[in-house]
Amino acid sequence: MPQSSNDLFGVYVHWPFCASKCPYCDFNSHVHRGPFDEEGYVAAYEREIAHAAQLAPGRVVQSIFFGGGTPSLMSPWATGKIIDAIAKHWTVERHAEITLEANPTSVEVDRFKGFRTAGVNRVSLGVQSLRDKPLAELGRRHTVDEAITAVRIAQSVFERSSFDLIYARPHQTLEDWEDELKEALWIARGHISLYQLTIEQGTRYFDLHKAGKLKMPDEDLSADFYELTQELTAAAGLPAYEISNHARPGQESQHNMLYWRYGEYAGIGPGAHGRLMINNQRHATAAEKMPFDWQKKVNAAGHGMVVDDVLTWEEQGDEFLVMGLRLKEGISPSRFTAISGRKINQRQIDDLKGYGFVETLPNGNIRVTDRGWPVLDAVVADLAA
Repeated sequence: MPQSSNDLFGVYVHWPFCASKCPYCDFNSHVHRGPFDEEGYVAAYEREIAHAAQLAPGRVVQSIFFGGGTPSLMSPWATGKIIDAIAKHWTVERHAEITLEANPTSVEVDRFKGFRTAGVNRVSLGVQSLRDKPLAELGRRHTVDEAITAVRIAQSVFERSSFDLIYARPHQTLEDWEDELKEALWIARGHISLYQLTIEQGTRYFDLHKAGKLKMPDEDLSADFYELTQELTAAAGLPAYEISNHARPGQESQHNMLYWRYGEYAGIGPGAHGRLMINNQRHATAAEKMPFDWQKKVNAAGHGMVVDDVLTWEEQGDEFLVMGLRLKEGISPSRFTAISGRKINQRQIDDLKGYGFVETLPNGNIRVTDRGWPVLDAVVADLAA
């Protein structure tokens, strides 16, 4: 029988609130104004954690990730309560990675020491640009000076930290990006995430692009942006370990590695997704997206889950390819077979090798080459066929 468990287990906690909605963002985020009962809301997280632990008991937690939304808008007290609830129902490894996403505004930065006391040991900052005009265009509420200050404070408070930048933006040239990225790499320490801007349906940018009011780089220029990014990060000692993530050896995001290595994770909070092994079957779960509807469901039923699908072996194999081929370490063909019950078509592998898109490593793993990463979706589709 196919088996997808690899003893990796994490908890993703979604905090859905933001101070404002960025025009490029398609995440489950909501602007809330007016009175807010944080204590009652956190109690719903505690209840949903207890329910998830009943579904997946006895797990050892290697990572906890607070994502959003903007988790740094919650109080350190709330963060600590949620971490304590996770530790109450599962065993949390002594050196578990506990990450919190944060915006670099002064209000949120002032909470950093409180988050550290609550148990957070890694922070990921949504800087997005080191230029003020693009920051405004991206809908960010901080300045470049605030961003740099926040990065420095995070580096002093937390054991590990990272920050994000978005590139291949409208009107951005390769020369602009080279200057900005070199500055970012000078500031960065162990980890940096670099994302090409994509236009997602349901966002303000999608509407502008559809109306012809937002011009994006063409395919060739996007490829040039990507190639330049790989060159500069590798030269700075932060090579890519995943298509958009760069780190010094040992500084990789353990929570994201858990996703890409196809581990298990519980999704807690509005709109959170999970992958849980229940009675030797892999379940894909998702919670109600609207925050206060989610809270009502949790209060009534103990959880806010609205999707609980058992994945077929074929679906698991496809997910494994989609996630694992993003990694520089590649995927194990034998694990693909263990998960999906079938082998990757050798003819497909040979064809892709002929194009220079994939290669086989000495340990037997198949990985996508630098040449293949810009067409990753097509490579995955071929291998999954």
